[in-house]
Amino acid sequence: MAYLVLSNGAVFEGRRIGAASDRIGELVFTTGVVGYLETLTDPSYYGQLVLQTFPLIGNYGVIEEDFEGKSALFGYIVRELCDTPSNFRSQYDLNTYLKNAGIPGLCGVDTREITRITREEGVMNAMICDRVPDDLSELRAFKAENAVAHVTRRETAFYPPQGEKRFRVALWDFGAKRNIYRSLQQRGCEVAAVPAGTKAEDILALCPDGIMLSNGPGDPADNQSIVAEIRKLLGRLPLFGICLGHQLTALALGGKTVKLKYGHRGGNQPVRDLTTGHTWITSQNHGYAVVSDSLRGTGRETFVNANDGTCEGMEYPELRAFTVQFHPEACSGPKDTGYLFTRFLNMMEENKHAQR
Repeated sequence: MAYLVLSNGAVFEGRRIGAASDRIGELVFTTGVVGYLETLTDPSYYGQLVLQTFPLIGNYGVIEEDFEGKSALFGYIVRELCDTPSNFRSQYDLNTYLKNAGIPGLCGVDTREITRITREEGVMNAMICDRVPDDLSELRAFKAENAVAHVTRRETAFYPPQGEKRFRVALWDFGAKRNIYRSLQQRGCEVAAVPAGTKAEDILALCPDGIMLSNGPGDPADNQSIVAEIRKLLGRLPLFGICLGHQLTALALGGKTVKLKYGHRGGNQPVRDLTTGHTWITSQNHGYAVVSDSLRGTGRETFVNANDGTCEGMEYPELRAFTVQFHPEACSGPKDTGYLFTRFLNMMEENKHAQR
């Protein structure tokens, strides 16, 4: 027996899964029906207790080839955990993964009710514990500090393209998912992955044809030193930002970001393309959004969330830069917006021709 304690005082009794440790984090929910392995290994969940709204989790086991990175979330909450996965690719069960990764979890709780509370009151801190504390002050005061620093790579590394090399892309790693690397490599890009603390001049010294800003965790406004370096690079080379990279680019250009009530997390988020009128189904994981009006006269809003109208994309034609809030590389997830990588490659090709 164990408990999920919310900072509003609500308590839910369930059963322990994963590591036998108590943990505090920000409680968020994700609506993905599949893709729990990608969720568990997405570095953008650093500091968070992740609740799956889909009731049965673990039915296809653990497949390490599908991992997006090293797990960074602080806890995992499900309605029902499958102990006997059935899939020809499965290597072992999900509970074993949680224990090996040191992730405490809880099952057997009313995830629908917890989701309703989060939707109505907004994201809040929560604790997985064996005993309900009398004093919730520590729980309420929790904040994940230096999130990007905890998940970024430690040194620069190069990853070869698949097939003939077309471009070299500097991938600024704020907690990058592996499929961003793969999406670039599959399109003939050599990837030079650099840590979050890399200086602008050191990135330019790698002689890239373009710059990719990755996803990552935490409040974008906490990364002012990175924002300052991005500002130095804007306009120098074609730039494509995803998720946190989208937010940091906006901040570098004087824009603002705002924390959402409960964020967008899952592989079924509808996004409307303001250029074509098409609505795409996208994969998302973020708790903050760019305030598009704060960039009026600087950039153009390109995508909006079809549910709440928040900004999902910006472009800055004079700077040869564009950014999106969703994940065009998502796997497992919809692949409607994979064409954005092709757009990035076309920008790098045009830039090469312009320099000749």
